[in-house]
Amino acid sequence: MRIPAHSVCTAIRDDIVAGVYERGGRLTEELLARRYGVSRVPVREALRTLEAEGFVVTRRHAGACVAEPTELEAADLLEMRMLLEPLGAARAAQRRTEAHLKVLRGLVRLGQERSRRGHSEDLRSLGGWFHETLAQASGSPALTSTLAQLRHKIAWMYSVEAPADPAESWAEHGGIVDAVARGDSERARAITALHTERATAAHRLRFPGGDRPDRVRSSQHPVNVTGPRH
Repeated sequence: MRIPAHSVCTAIRDDIVAGVYERGGRLTEELLARRYGVSRVPVREALRTLEAEGFVVTRRHAGACVAEPTELEAADLLEMRMLLEPLGAARAAQRRTEAHLKVLRGLVRLGQERSRRGHSEDLRSLGGWFHETLAQASGSPALTSTLAQLRHKIAWMYSVEAPADPAESWAEHGGIVDAVARGDSERARAITALHTERATAAHRLRFPGGDRPDRVRSSQHPVNVTGPRH
């Protein structure tokens, strides 16, 4: 069975974000194919995609390597997200479906419930799902794809401090959904801009000054066993 290149791409990208491969480290087709249990063909295609996304660079005499973004490039990503997240919310207010609203409201209820119970370990993934769904509700595949890439890169470059008041953060999520449900694009844009600005302040660069992780962790996601991951 041929493993799709996009599944291999997702696996390698996830492991780069998780720190399995150190920044600047080589990514040889042979070792990647062995690690993920696939042939070199989907690995080659995946590396091309990851290079286009900025996770991989090709160096003379070294081949494919994990990229080493600068602090300035990392800061640009946060600024881009601060511009695009509000745009996505405004578009969602104009184009969302009832299915999108149902999912968004469900996520807000879960987030508020977990906040009250102090289940902070669940809140980050719920927040990620919320913003992914909000981007999808924009009805713009290009915007959705761009925001997804930004989230991956930001997760790779930054650690995020938990909000001091998770309930306040989820109240903002609820306000965004209310504005989207009413079709109030300007209100959705404004609340999302405030929410994104506050979230950005909690980000801390993982490798300031070009520091690298102490070691490379082992991958635990053979592609031909787990299949695509989202």
